[in-house]
Amino acid sequence: MRLVWSPIRLAAVGALAAAVGGCVVDDAVQSTGRIVSTQSGSPQNIASLTEVVQANPQDPSVYNIRGTAYGRAGRMKDALADFDKAIALDPTYYQAYANRALVHRRMNNNDLAVSDYSAALRINPSYDTALVGRGNIYRNRGDNERAMADFNNAIRVNSGDPRAYHNRALIYQSQNLHSFAVEDFGIAIGLDPQAPEPYNGRGVSYLATGDVDAALDDFNQALQLDRDYADAWANRGLALETQGDTNKARAAYNRAIQLRPGYPPAKEGLARVNSGRPKVPS
Repeated sequence: MRLVWSPIRLAAVGALAAAVGGCVVDDAVQSTGRIVSTQSGSPQNIASLTEVVQANPQDPSVYNIRGTAYGRAGRMKDALADFDKAIALDPTYYQAYANRALVHRRMNNNDLAVSDYSAALRINPSYDTALVGRGNIYRNRGDNERAMADFNNAIRVNSGDPRAYHNRALIYQSQNLHSFAVEDFGIAIGLDPQAPEPYNGRGVSYLATGDVDAALDDFNQALQLDRDYADAWANRGLALETQGDTNKARAAYNRAIQLRPGYPPAKEGLARVNSGRPKVPS
């Protein structure tokens, strides 16, 4: 059943699409995996890795791995120092460049992050993690042409990387090319069915095209995978509101606000359902 969209609902979907556009499937920190099987940021793991570093002070990989642990612990300056050391010991260590770039991104040093991702790609042009990471910076800057080129290259060199499809879908979604977005989100889901973000993203595109039942199914699936996913709760609220289920919509919006106080799409949705505005005609 296709719905007639009111200006209020169209604006709400637009806001949610913008919110999804800012949600990135992270280009996770990479390591060689030669030293430890975990990259936990726990104090115990960092202490163990420090012992390994002290025993192997000329091995760049141990600094790279400890740097990932520091990054997961939120110790960004320590992480940068370790990646700096790894690169000083091995200037061709492209994984360390990409890891340092990710830390720079988290510190909002985006120009430095682009420089490091580009350095990694000069060493290994087929390194999809760096392509996805740099592409996300371009996408967030609104440079969709460069972002699309990076995501396309990431898919070309590794067609099994769900991050590239997910983030390319976000560009299609921002351009209202929802059929292309749905296709790419679907590929990302097929490659990593336990990631909630592509379900949420695909749901937004379904909602924007009036397929509310499919959208609700996707938001519900995202929430099965992550019960604390505020974006998906707000999106679920809009789908339920569109169906006329005010009570469930109110509960979903409230849950989103509990998880992310002041979240605009949830606040606006809650205001609508509490004001008793007319529902979208079916």
